[in-house]
Amino acid sequence: MSVVGMRYASSRMQNIWSAETKLLKERELWIAVMRAQAKLGLDISTEVIAAYESVKTKIDLSSIERREAELKHDVKARIEEFNALSGHQRIHLGLTSRDITENIEGWQIKTSLELTLSSSARLLEELAKKIESYSDLAIVGRTHNVPAQLTTLGRRFASWGEEFLIALENLETLHANFRVKGIKGAIGTGSDLKALHSDNWQEVERAVTDELGIEKTLIAPSQIYPRSLDFQVVASLYQLAAPIASIAINIRLMAGLGLLSEGKADGQVGSSAMPHKNNPRLSERVNGLFILLKGYLTMVSEISGDQWNEGDVSESVVRRVALADSFYTIDAILRSMKKILSELQVNESAILRELDREFEYLLSSKVLLKAVEKGIGRESAHSLILESATNSRSSTSETFFELLAKNKELGLSLSELESLKSNPSEHLGDASKQAEQVLELVRNQITDLNEFGNPSLDEISN
Repeated sequence: MSVVGMRYASSRMQNIWSAETKLLKERELWIAVMRAQAKLGLDISTEVIAAYESVKTKIDLSSIERREAELKHDVKARIEEFNALSGHQRIHLGLTSRDITENIEGWQIKTSLELTLSSSARLLEELAKKIESYSDLAIVGRTHNVPAQLTTLGRRFASWGEEFLIALENLETLHANFRVKGIKGAIGTGSDLKALHSDNWQEVERAVTDELGIEKTLIAPSQIYPRSLDFQVVASLYQLAAPIASIAINIRLMAGLGLLSEGKADGQVGSSAMPHKNNPRLSERVNGLFILLKGYLTMVSEISGDQWNEGDVSESVVRRVALADSFYTIDAILRSMKKILSELQVNESAILRELDREFEYLLSSKVLLKAVEKGIGRESAHSLILESATNSRSSTSETFFELLAKNKELGLSLSELESLKSNPSEHLGDASKQAEQVLELVRNQITDLNEFGNPSLDEISN
């Protein structure tokens, strides 16, 4: 079992990618194929099918591992195990190993996409609360991590939320258009199945897609489906995680300034040496998980565009790790951020103190506009304002505005400058309005995603 899966992923995501689930789904696929082949006239009795059906849940991974050690072939070991349990040898007629593995992996991917979309809706609910609650709370906006202009905390969350919505749109499109390889035999031509069932051989494939609940198949895959499709999946998860990683890193930055903090459970310790600390540990986890996801994206990019003829198994080891772990990682990222936002503590008094300290500097662009109105050239005014800002940072006796008022070239009195501070909301631009517009989009998206269910997100591990 993956360390990422065991430590960080939900039980539902772990179950989708577990060895037991994969084996059970493979056996159900074999049974679906037998039923279709019996309908097409192949000599497979209902008693034989019932025998396989009766033992499909008897899963002994150790026994299969012993068979694989001898046979040096994983699917052949699973075929022989299932045959031994049922007392028959009627599965896998006209099929190849990749007809089994690739279609079940397709089911795992699509099912995992559905869980990811459902979990995304729960995260959007928390984002909506933050956007709504703080759409008007003025904060210091930063560029290059340096105080720049006024914004609102809700607008900051709305910016990340909008990016998340764009990624979700891409993920929904991927889910809606998702294709599995289909059942097409050794190199994808359907030759052996056609020998068994003539022109009706594709009925076998339709039976399998019905069993998996996936409507679309590739028309002309080789033995394997194109690995660029794996890249598309992991890239979509990476895009979805990107705004969440930005939220996490900004929570860490704001926590360092005392502006907000993650919730702290009773008895939780921030540092073994410094008792006062409350570290943004879950946000740090999200950023660490994002690095893992970036690694998996690199891994699957290496197997894209690298196919030999109709296929080989050189990429199997990469896919065994990267596909499952990518979904474990996005699952953990979504769940961790939901918990972070649900317990986030905003220190409004610290936000106000920072605003008071930086407010005059945040208005430098407004000062520039007023100076130009007085008749001075823009670039000349820019240089003079920059000089005053630099000097005021090292001055203990005069404020930025006081130094500006002393500069006769600018032509601005202290009272004119102070009037800029009378109504801070005038300097927010459309921050609140933009937050409200994104909030409406978020709420609509939550409604759309509710079709994928409402998972109970089990507790985040330590």
